[in-house]
Amino acid sequence: MNPLITLAEWSTRLTKGRISSRELTEIMLERAQRHFASGGHAFIELDEEGARAAAEAADHRLSLGRRISSLDGLPVSIKDLFDVAGQVTRAGSRVLEGEPAAADDAPVVASLREAGAVFMGRTNMTEFAYSGLGLNPHFGTPLSPRGKGVIAGGSSSGAAVSVALGMSVVALGSDTGGSVRIPAAFCGVTGFKPTARRLALEGMVPLAPSLDSIGPLAPSVACCAQVDALLTGAGPWCDAGLPLRDRRLFVTADHVLEDLDADVAEAFDWALARLAEQGVEIVEFRFPELQRLPEINAAGGIAAAESWHWHRERLLAGSGHYDPRVAQRIERGGRLSTRDYTELLLERAGLKARAAEVLRGADAWLMPTVSVSPPRLADILDEDAYHRINARVLANPSVVNFIDGCALSIPLPKHPGIALGVCGLGGQDAGILQLGAAMERCLG
Repeated sequence: MNPLITLAEWSTRLTKGRISSRELTEIMLERAQRHFASGGHAFIELDEEGARAAAEAADHRLSLGRRISSLDGLPVSIKDLFDVAGQVTRAGSRVLEGEPAAADDAPVVASLREAGAVFMGRTNMTEFAYSGLGLNPHFGTPLSPRGKGVIAGGSSSGAAVSVALGMSVVALGSDTGGSVRIPAAFCGVTGFKPTARRLALEGMVPLAPSLDSIGPLAPSVACCAQVDALLTGAGPWCDAGLPLRDRRLFVTADHVLEDLDADVAEAFDWALARLAEQGVEIVEFRFPELQRLPEINAAGGIAAAESWHWHRERLLAGSGHYDPRVAQRIERGGRLSTRDYTELLLERAGLKARAAEVLRGADAWLMPTVSVSPPRLADILDEDAYHRINARVLANPSVVNFIDGCALSIPLPKHPGIALGVCGLGGQDAGILQLGAAMERCLG
């Protein structure tokens, strides 16, 4: 059975009686159990009892002709960053293990529950979502199914693996600097980072509220769009069948194409050529201000400043339970002054305004989702290598968070582990999803 069956296909099979929610849930629970037994680390906690109960309730609704939504009865995994009523939210850390269970669902989780989703369990992640590599010394490091010993990427590492291995139909993740799109790329699934605040951030452990956003990982663009429509209350999503001819797709060499692995550069060129064959206009543009991003973030940036605010008391009381690599990054925020933080916000506002100018007339801005091919776990265990490769992995996707944009990561099947970033300005989510669906058909 192909694990990457779309949400729409599973929904059709349910409504036509080809499979029940309970049967589908058992298939995916069995996969998750086999994954765990073989040393996999996609899930921190598997909620078998809750999943079976939700599946039976979905089957009962279907028998009465009262199916709630296209997601009703379909297994969904939840990143261990979000509150689920009755469960402890650990954020991939031992630090929060002693905290009380959540009294209520986070708003996004509540929306999924109201839609009839079957919650499979809590997926693994980089501790406190603060790395693009997905390493976790507490609960194990998820690996990508796309290569032997290859990392899944982070921070939504387990989310991507749960979809890639067919242990959930879709996954709920978060994205502060690429945390949905990086693991989606490395694991060969689709990821969508919406405009920040498109979805309510309450009920999740924050990394940097100014940069945080919530988005799905799924088998296809259409799956991501359907989940986004459900979570935003926009009504059922419909693929408009957008033609690619005469679409204006912008590409800049500044910053995002400067430090590419050879296979990433080859894959990106291949994607541009395929799109050009369909009649799109590839527009080269300049965005030299992006060159300043490493300097702007040299002292830790907005993420360090805002994460320090949340973690300060815990770290001052002792950081023994933190992953040292994560604690070091958070503690950099403690050395930033109020003036430093204000200047960071001003820099961001300036770059956001500049992005609106240089991208005027663009249907989308294209870049490789990640500038490197998926690294092997063995190659990033050294601390210097870890920080160096983490910086390269975050370089491209974090640009979109900094300008408060939206972006899809679309896998390139002919180039495993490499994906195309399809990016837009803030508020252009609907257009990017429609365009992404058309591009996916071309690149698949």
